[in-house]
Amino acid sequence: QVQAVESGGGLVQAGGSLRLSCEGSGSIFSIAAIGWYRQAPGKERVLVAHIGSRGTTKYEDSVKGRFTISRDNSKNTVYLEMNKLKPEDTGVYYCNFLMNYWPWGPGTQVTVSS
Repeated sequence: QVQAVESGGGLVQAGGSLRLSCEGSGSIFSIAAIGWYRQAPGKERVLVAHIGSRGTTKYEDSVKGRFTISRDNSKNTVYLEMNKLKPEDTGVYYCNFLMNYWPWGPGTQVTVSS
């Protein structure tokens, strides 16, 4: 069964940067598409970026040009580089498959102050 640990969140001022990491386990992790999701306070979890097994990427409109998703399959790790952060980027960030999710972990909190 796949499991993953998210890390790298924190408190930053608007305009700042953070790099999130998602370190997974399980043989399928390195060959599956992986997404980063954000759950803002009081809102549903939304997919903000995803990356295919061969590196194809896609972004939600509000983060295009500011966020970059990447992966290192040798380390079973997916990254989310977040630049020019805005207060509306605040939330708990999770990684997971695009469907047939593994059990959601605690995520990593990102708080952007104005």
